Amino acid sequence: MARIQPRKPTVVKGQTARQRWLLTARLNQLPPAGDWFVWLILAGRGFGKTRTGAETIAEWARNTPRGRFALVAQTIADARDTMVEGQSGLLSVLDERELRGGSIDTAWNRSMGELYLKNGAKFKCFSSEKARSLRGPQHHGAWGDEPATWNDADQGTAEDTTWTNLLFGLRLGKDPRVVLTGTPRPVRLVRELKKDEGTIVTGGSTSDNIGNLSETFKRNVINKYEGTRLGRQELDGELLDDTPGALWKYAMFNREGFRKKFEDLPELVRIVVAIDPQASQGSDNAESGIVVAGKDALGHAYVMGDLSGDFSPNEWAQTAIDAYTHHQADAIVPEKNNGGDMVKNTISTLDKTVNVKPVWASRGKHTRAEPISSFYVQGRVHHVGIFPDLEGQMTTWVPGDKSPDRMDALVWALTELMLDTTPERTFFGLSV
Repeated sequence: MARIQPRKPTVVKGQTARQRWLLTARLNQLPPAGDWFVWLILAGRGFGKTRTGAETIAEWARNTPRGRFALVAQTIADARDTMVEGQSGLLSVLDERELRGGSIDTAWNRSMGELYLKNGAKFKCFSSEKARSLRGPQHHGAWGDEPATWNDADQGTAEDTTWTNLLFGLRLGKDPRVVLTGTPRPVRLVRELKKDEGTIVTGGSTSDNIGNLSETFKRNVINKYEGTRLGRQELDGELLDDTPGALWKYAMFNREGFRKKFEDLPELVRIVVAIDPQASQGSDNAESGIVVAGKDALGHAYVMGDLSGDFSPNEWAQTAIDAYTHHQADAIVPEKNNGGDMVKNTISTLDKTVNVKPVWASRGKHTRAEPISSFYVQGRVHHVGIFPDLEGQMTTWVPGDKSPDRMDALVWALTELMLDTTPERTFFGLSV
């Protein structure tokens, strides 16, 4: 694995988008010198990875009239919303005069996921959900965002995956290259790319860009996770091995067999949406955990969605209701002795037809999580896709630490599906 430090060029202050970037970019945001094929940027959140990826491929396109460039993300929505339209996406780093027709309206076809420059260069959005859509097109270069979240990232670089299909199409021009931007996670694709001799790795942390981050982010995210193992991964940009003492490891998520996601699922006999609500929006309990899971007739469970986020009560209630409706779920499951009645009341104000089934926590969180972990060891729980934030919490949580929101919701979903959650009743002090 090659490592070359980039050099910041000397520029004269000007008015073009490219020159503005060169005047403000840090050294580790500029393409490395030397002969490389993949520039892999693994850095903490808020580092400026998206801006770096957009600026890099934009410059390639400026210098390649009629060039063809791929934009690859986990989903098409991610490619459009983040890589093109996002605050640091391509439309933010290109001057309108560089676009076809001199405007966004004439250059950007959102429904097709295609963006054109005045010189004829074209950017095309692709997703890991449809990896084979990359089989036919040829490209001069590509930008891949968050490759560790791609649906087939655990299948490595030697199989029929998003990555291999992208590679086979990089055959235009004299020097096709790829820039990959993401938070480091120990999935197989990232590990194999780091070892490849054609890859140059750039690391970085959230603190590199601290001057451009909001006080809210510093207070609610950095202060909360700084110094923790999860913070080392998400903020410091470290690629961590499995956490000693953690109940889950990345190898336990059993993704094999679900390349087409929901199309490959067996018939499910029960589906639930579990919710672990935050105390208040922006509080130390930073997110409301919302996880969708189902069970088949053979007793295997399938984690199908992580919709967690920093929500107001109405927002998390509506998110849970939407998931309940979309997946035709049997129940929304909150913890009864952690706001279960409040969840039921909040949801009923929005939709009285939803079945809310609060479940009772008669054991501590550590004790509740252990049998769920054992189901993973037995290969009875499958992740339908990659859920980076949820899986990051699972693989870094050690019993005794405060349990995180997304993981709590997952434990509740699988407890409801795979264990008896009927509250224990007593009669004159005796269990019945």
